[in-house]
Amino acid sequence: MSDKHPPFFVGYLPVPAGLRGWLLVACALFVAGLAALGMAMGTSQDDPGPGAFRFDYGRQTVTGVIELTPYPLVRVTKGNDRILPGTTLMLSGQGKSNVDARAIPLEGQLAQVSGIVLQRGTLNMLQLRGGRNGISGVEGAAPAQETKALGRWQLAGEICDGKCLAGAMRPGTGIAHKACANLCLIGGVPPVFVSTQPVDGSEFLLVTGPDGEELPKTLYDYVGNFVSIEGEVERRGDLLVFRADPETAGKVE
Repeated sequence: MSDKHPPFFVGYLPVPAGLRGWLLVACALFVAGLAALGMAMGTSQDDPGPGAFRFDYGRQTVTGVIELTPYPLVRVTKGNDRILPGTTLMLSGQGKSNVDARAIPLEGQLAQVSGIVLQRGTLNMLQLRGGRNGISGVEGAAPAQETKALGRWQLAGEICDGKCLAGAMRPGTGIAHKACANLCLIGGVPPVFVSTQPVDGSEFLLVTGPDGEELPKTLYDYVGNFVSIEGEVERRGDLLVFRADPETAGKVE
């Protein structure tokens, strides 16, 4: 006697022969749909940019003059194939920490610094190794370093923490990164202003307070937002420093 009833799926029983083909097709379409959705979401995101830890460079060791902006920099005087003399490196510690305790005693002196480079376009940072392996004074007189004033500018762009922006995280910008960026800034990581238009050839500027002090806490509220700020700009080697006036800051819609 023939079975005139259509196949019926019961979860705790084997799949009926008449439903196996349909089930395989449905599963294949479901997996393909998830893959297509993931690709569509990925391609719709903004390019995170080329910033990265340059582990491919290996550990880099150079000599230069330590400067405070107040954030520690090294103006490279003796470089290598990767880091040329004249390069200005922002300095940071491991994680969301600064290197003030090690760099401040060496202000204005020659020092050897060693660590891993973070690089995004013209922006360069060196994450120092621990202790004297990361930074130590060397003998010799520090050559004079020029600071060139570029006048007062009104800039539009975004305040970011320099470490994540340089490549510790990608993209390291935008409102979604605000909390992380503020934690880095609280830890003393150098802040960077990303300008919508190049200033003297660079879109990245180390940003400080108007008198060269640390970034005012009032500007933390603007981190990750599109803002307009006025201030004085100066050049230190291949790095620009933007002394932002918090009284002129405002979000741009």
